Amino acid sequence: MSWSKLKQQLESFLCPALNGRVEYRAPGYRYLPDKSGICYISVDKKNVLNMSDKTNPIRLYQTELEIKNDPDIQIPICNGEIEAVRKDTKGSVPEDRLKVIARNRKITEYAKELLSAQASLSKSNFIVVANKYLSSPIEESMESSDILLNILALVDRRVGKKRILGMAEKMKLKHPIVQYFYELRRNTL
Repeated sequence: MSWSKLKQQLESFLCPALNGRVEYRAPGYRYLPDKSGICYISVDKKNVLNMSDKTNPIRLYQTELEIKNDPDIQIPICNGEIEAVRKDTKGSVPEDRLKVIARNRKITEYAKELLSAQASLSKSNFIVVANKYLSSPIEESMESSDILLNILALVDRRVGKKRILGMAEKMKLKHPIVQYFYELRRNTL
């Protein structure tokens, strides 16, 4: 689906009080078709949630290094993970290296989870999540652990006043950007 069509569908689900205040933006660059550029959600013409592809690989690498170099972080590796590495390498790797490879894979997974939790998303990730949001029930998006799904659901017109007011306790446990959009929506009721 093209960006303009996706944006139009997402904005059609905005609650009336936020229509025109919340915008989804993804400037495209005509001479760089293979570059995805940036994507952001703005409220009252201010960028609130930036999603940029440029810095994510650097942040991912830095996060992986921090996890590897922190002696307090213990990463348990089970036999199933070692077997998966053995299967991927077709048995050509020594036994002691299998543990190192399995640990590094797990560190990469943790680093990706940390970045996702810190709302360091990319435009391509936004498009995937937005398509998932449009094709799934609103309840799934509300209960999801995905930050972006929560945000899209909170500004949706299908979520009523009663449900918004009933979520106050749950929102205390959510990411700060989700709490920001919750307060924004609650203040429009």
